[in-house]
Amino acid sequence: MKKKGFIFDLDGVIVDTAKYHYLAWKKLANELGFEFTEEQNEMFKGVSRKRCLEILLDIGGIEATQKEFDTWMIEKNEDYLEYIEKMDASEILPDVPKVLEYLKAKKVPIALGSASKNAKPILEKVGLLPYFDNIVDGNSVSKAKPDPEVFLIAADKLGVMPKDCFVFEDAVAGIQAANNAEMTSIGIGDSDILAEADYNFKDFTEIDLDFIKKLLQLK
Repeated sequence: MKKKGFIFDLDGVIVDTAKYHYLAWKKLANELGFEFTEEQNEMFKGVSRKRCLEILLDIGGIEATQKEFDTWMIEKNEDYLEYIEKMDASEILPDVPKVLEYLKAKKVPIALGSASKNAKPILEKVGLLPYFDNIVDGNSVSKAKPDPEVFLIAADKLGVMPKDCFVFEDAVAGIQAANNAEMTSIGIGDSDILAEADYNFKDFTEIDLDFIKKLLQLK
């Protein structure tokens, strides 16, 4: 049987850090004198910090100098880091450990493929770092999803062919990146939004281990 690899996005798949990103962006928007809603925050899913700030300033109709832009990027990240500093195992999304434990027991290589530059400290805080053979995050990629770079690097590090990799993602750009890498994409979230995924689940509570077994047995 061919060696398989499993790649997981972080935010919205393993832990819900999206709420902390939202709170940090909202705080910045309020400081700049406008409101930022949860609906608007949907546009930020799977998007780089720089691009998020560009969108935020568009929403507020604010022109920024390069110096202001850089300052606000740092400020937002510092606020976000303060929020995640308090994270613990209770932040892990339901039934994620069940899947990770099963894969680990079967000695299946596991990687993280995330745009987050804080992926490693977050995994440490919630106690999941030992499950991952490799971490590919915002510090090791130059192209944002839907470019497949993050997943192709992860596959390479795992020593698995891209077509033998399975990617768990909650964002449209992430599903597109997995499909662009010719990997099997598994959408976690709203199946209407993630319609391009090969498989869809609301969350990990809907994934039974028979499904994972089936993936491992695919040719």
